[in-house]
Amino acid sequence: MPLNDLFSPLTIRGCTIRNRIFTTGHQTNLVSDGLPNDALKAYLSDRARGGAGLVIVEIAAIHETAQFNNFTILGYRDECIPGYRQLANAVHEQDCRIFGQLFHPGREVLGMNPDGTRRVTYAPSPEPHERYLHMPRAMPLGLIEEIVEGYGDTASRMKAAGLDGVEVVGSHGYLPAQFLNPRTNRRSDRYGGTEENRLRFLSDVAKGIRRKVGDEMVVGLRISGDDMNQIGLTPEESLPAIQQLSDNGLFDYFNVTAGASSTASASFHIVPSMSFDTGYLASFSAQVKSLVERPVFVAGRINQPQIADRMVAAKEADMCGMTRAMISDPEMPNKAREGRLDDIRACIGCNQACIGHIQLDAHISCIQRPETGRELGIGNIMPAPRRKRVIVVGGGPAGMKAAVVAAKRGHEVSLYERTKRLGGQVLLAQMLPGREEFGGLVTNLERELQLNQIAVHRSVEVTPDLLIREKPDTVILATGAVPHRPTLEGEEHMVDAWQVLRGEAELGGNVVVSDWRGDWVGLGVAEMLARNGHHVRLTTTCRAPGEFLQFYIRDRWAGVLHSLGVEIIPYARLFGFDDEAAYCMQTALNEPIVLDDTDSVVLCLGHTPDTNLEEALRENEYPFEVEVIGDCLAPRTAEEAILDGLVVSQSI
Repeated sequence: MPLNDLFSPLTIRGCTIRNRIFTTGHQTNLVSDGLPNDALKAYLSDRARGGAGLVIVEIAAIHETAQFNNFTILGYRDECIPGYRQLANAVHEQDCRIFGQLFHPGREVLGMNPDGTRRVTYAPSPEPHERYLHMPRAMPLGLIEEIVEGYGDTASRMKAAGLDGVEVVGSHGYLPAQFLNPRTNRRSDRYGGTEENRLRFLSDVAKGIRRKVGDEMVVGLRISGDDMNQIGLTPEESLPAIQQLSDNGLFDYFNVTAGASSTASASFHIVPSMSFDTGYLASFSAQVKSLVERPVFVAGRINQPQIADRMVAAKEADMCGMTRAMISDPEMPNKAREGRLDDIRACIGCNQACIGHIQLDAHISCIQRPETGRELGIGNIMPAPRRKRVIVVGGGPAGMKAAVVAAKRGHEVSLYERTKRLGGQVLLAQMLPGREEFGGLVTNLERELQLNQIAVHRSVEVTPDLLIREKPDTVILATGAVPHRPTLEGEEHMVDAWQVLRGEAELGGNVVVSDWRGDWVGLGVAEMLARNGHHVRLTTTCRAPGEFLQFYIRDRWAGVLHSLGVEIIPYARLFGFDDEAAYCMQTALNEPIVLDDTDSVVLCLGHTPDTNLEEALRENEYPFEVEVIGDCLAPRTAEEAILDGLVVSQSI
């Protein structure tokens, strides 16, 4: 299907953008010493080369009080100009436009100082932060004036570096939104009180930028239309502000989104997961378009070009932010333009290695495409020096990725899977409530197997004799894992999560779900059983359920379980079950926890590597190399499995 609207150009203040796809400003944790570098240039160049019309560089602090975390670009320093110039040149070489983000978090400060001490935070008023636990200091007028100047000075540095535009970040409860919001702005001077006064900060910022960059540079505003909580901006407050700023000609475009960082419920919308509908903010961006004559950008789970094209065609937005879509597949725009929609590696909204990595202070990546964020290293797939015959044993994510990368490097590859279907544990993970889209990981990898013409053998149990007959140069073992079943009192009467998901378990009305890993499995099984009418108690050895999940997903899931009446018991290690109760140990005090009236126990206690074939091969010498990857090396997650597949196939 032709995507004519999506691939039509858009001109803003003399800057022509070749299509309606852009990547929003998002932290990558690739910068070093507060400055743009070669790693960030390679990352952004990939998106420009892949066909994006516009790249918006991640946040730059406009003042020394504006450092969000230790990976923030320090835009208030002249030393940033050479790095920005390299970014601009690299992106322009691909016929793509580039804007920079101007940022002050106000009270929304995530990180610590490098020495581990807490930062002093500043805001319009001393209103405490619920999630980051800061009590900010009210900004004196002199500091406000400094910060207003800082926006303009940082914009002028970006102009000197050759960027095409700048974007003021007023979204997600950051400083401009704190001035707009009467619940965080309780000032009585010229920056508070009336609507006009609360809008003054943004007006002064916009005027200051224009004064310092002149008439040619694009100046836009990113703003949340609805903070999605009880203490943030509402549409009744944001829409009049947007309209006033547009009528006054202060911004050239409005980049609208939703959510805020101030509360758990609002934070989900910063990077909405697969539990949100695709393109779910289209109705709000359409509302903004009805009020303003300036172009309207929008982002929020727009993971497929067909969705973006419909939004542009329906005049719901002029530009569509498809950031994670291009983290998952930088070539998405080019593939869409060429009509190769089936070849796109669609983002599944798992949040595991994109925002999940950022929150771990690691560089950005993607579980489906670990090349992302590693563009200067293993992300650059090169032809192998010698063509080899490679056999991959196991058709889960690790095996499929290994096969694809090996084939791309020029090897002759065959993939063997013992069951009828490829996918491994993903086939179970997609059965958890709200995780159906996770199965897209398998769909995407199967398509890559087809495109690389890899021979796939299903329902075949690989043995040493089979490998001897096939005469491979290298065997890659990706045989996965099985549920871990520790020795427990009454273990024979317990079932594991796999049995529950496959419908192989008969459960009573009162169920204890025992979790060890703090991941999706315990949460998902508990939700599934609660929705099926069971009374569920979820015990976990962790401090909280889902402790090791990306916290937008974890927090939302915890809310769902609360609404379903699931009882959560942390610091609890299962050690037995009989006809009367399940028995746990409180791990901090070594005191017993007795869970009376338990009919069934479901084990979500991780996995044990399947090393049967590996051990058989180690018993004798064989004329081929053996590599071990994924869960049969060490049970982890799909991210590590796919990364293993990339790394090992890069080495053969």
